[in-house]
Amino acid sequence: MPAKTMESLVNLCKRRGFIFQSSDIYGGLQGVYDYGPLGVELKNNLKAAWWRAMVYERDDIEGLDAAILTHKSVLKHSGHEATFSDPMVDCRKCKSRWRADQIKDGKCEKCGSADLTEARPFNLMFKTTVGPVADDEHYAYLRPETAQGIFCNFKNVMDSTSNKLPFGIAQIGKSFRNEITPKNFIFRVREFEQMELEFFVLPGTDEDWHAKWTESRVAWWREQGLESGNLQQFHQPKEELAHYSKATVDILYRFPHGMEELEGVANRTDFDLGSHSKNPQELGLTAKVEENADSVVKLTAPDPVTQKPLVPFVIEPSAGVDRGVLAVLTEAYTEEKLENGTERIVLKLKPHLAPIKVAVIPLARNKPEIVAKAKEIKDALLKLGLGRIYYENSGNIGKSYRRHDEVGTPLCVTVDFDTIGKGETADLEGTVTIRDRDTMKQVRVHASKLAEHITGYFRTAAV
Repeated sequence: MPAKTMESLVNLCKRRGFIFQSSDIYGGLQGVYDYGPLGVELKNNLKAAWWRAMVYERDDIEGLDAAILTHKSVLKHSGHEATFSDPMVDCRKCKSRWRADQIKDGKCEKCGSADLTEARPFNLMFKTTVGPVADDEHYAYLRPETAQGIFCNFKNVMDSTSNKLPFGIAQIGKSFRNEITPKNFIFRVREFEQMELEFFVLPGTDEDWHAKWTESRVAWWREQGLESGNLQQFHQPKEELAHYSKATVDILYRFPHGMEELEGVANRTDFDLGSHSKNPQELGLTAKVEENADSVVKLTAPDPVTQKPLVPFVIEPSAGVDRGVLAVLTEAYTEEKLENGTERIVLKLKPHLAPIKVAVIPLARNKPEIVAKAKEIKDALLKLGLGRIYYENSGNIGKSYRRHDEVGTPLCVTVDFDTIGKGETADLEGTVTIRDRDTMKQVRVHASKLAEHITGYFRTAAV
């Protein structure tokens, strides 16, 4: 069973070094979190899996890393300055502030008072000064999404590569939103990472591509270990669509706090490229965009057949990295009762996502020969390129196994007296013990065959 409460995940994340409250020694900064030694590995592994699926395994998608600081005109013409807001209310009794659309029964979540102000729009973007003069002219924004950097670089990517429609541009990076009420651990935060693809297609083919990308993204999340029964598709009603969207499907996951959005797949039409183009009215757009006197280019692509310039439609699968981390942690979290009556917590992460791929454990820390052999094996396994190989030297073997169960390490390799030829059984000389995280079964393998065995395990697990 996946984790039933957020508290169990929060406790595990802090205890085992996955995620910490940012600036915790000063009381914490609300809605901001730091990823610890194991958390950064899990996060990087999830991002690497996304990048591999989006960029490496396809020939029609390029990568990008655009700047975080964003020109004010970009977010003016994208519509963010005018529309990127949430309705906010104040509680007159306790002075707390809330998103109006999340208030239940018309009462303050903190004190229960019904004495609330009228809702008013609150813009979510972080504004910052650029240069030495702080005035109304010299400012920029911390980007509220990674998408606009992709749109602004559309022509640069087209001109520098041989891609033709349909093709995409992928990006992973930080975004910032001044959330009114960040909550539910890392689900809703003020600083977060996005994994975002803008896939440019011919007008008229957009609905088919939208359906294809929705199914592809659901399938990918299943490959990361999320059970299909915990995933749902929600087609946003027209009255709830963003200003740029023709259609949006939210991929929902059953988090401990309920069914919530994990990823959105939007049909953004030709709104974005049109908005950032000079003289957009001349381009025959389907989306209504305002005149852009600030732009210096027309963001068009040649029709593959006629070679006439057109403004592509855009399909956008956009996922939050942090929400992805929370989802795979939720799904992997397992509490088991063992046959001997004891209990264990185990993170049954997919092997490619596990922060530590293999833990190498010396049975006796006070025996130099065993320690030296364990370190030799660790270094040899590291050369396989699987990810982090951990030399575990912190306690007895039972406690080491339990620790690595909790952090999701798929395999533990124990080096003992038999490994160095000083055991009591001649047939076991030169062998090590491999323990499987999920089954807890142990097998003896000769050290010379260890790399082959482990490589085979991860190759099979990836299928």
